[in-house]
Amino acid sequence: MSEIIRTENVIKTFNNAGNMVTAVGGVSISVANGNLTVLRGKSGSGKTTLINLIGALDSPDQGKIWVCGEEITSMSVVQREKLRRSRIGFVFQSVALFGDMTAFENVEFAMRVAGVRPKECAERAEECLEMVGLSGRIRHLPQELSGGEQQRVAIARAIAHSPTLILADEPTAQLDTKMSLQIIKLFLTLAEAEGITFVMSSHDPEIVDVAKSVYTLKDGELSDEL
Repeated sequence: MSEIIRTENVIKTFNNAGNMVTAVGGVSISVANGNLTVLRGKSGSGKTTLINLIGALDSPDQGKIWVCGEEITSMSVVQREKLRRSRIGFVFQSVALFGDMTAFENVEFAMRVAGVRPKECAERAEECLEMVGLSGRIRHLPQELSGGEQQRVAIARAIAHSPTLILADEPTAQLDTKMSLQIIKLFLTLAEAEGITFVMSSHDPEIVDVAKSVYTLKDGELSDEL
């Protein structure tokens, strides 16, 4: 399989009340296209920071990152935004759905913001909600959906613009084990059906077991610990 992500000696530090804290310290990883890769580690291990760097939401202090064959660390702000809108989808622990919009409207609105034509938005929104198993719930508001269903809406929203890569930061943290595994099974199905690469952070050992590849982070660095 071809490589879709590569990081080379990536370092990211933050100033915490006058103290410099290394969130990511010299991390080099490679992710193959079409896989589910898990970044595992305890809270504060650097998982979220690394996902934000790969997703061009932040820039490293040192090192280089390639996503979809492009070196994003040398891109301008505008170029990085264009890459995110066209090639990357995001799923977060907090689903961040609009409470006054139905499942369908949440997905459709995200596509409108991305500049997709209205007719295409409606057709694609229905298609994506069907793919995540919510064809019978598209007119429901978020508060009328379970936690797992809300996360499925968030996934439908993330895949609606047909991204190459989905970055998911602790997407199952608020779900029970059974629902978490259903979400991961959905990721694997979408990876195969849509050719999407999924990179997610998690500390759940059952999720780690079904991943194609796993990187463990400890104190911002790669670790061999299980």
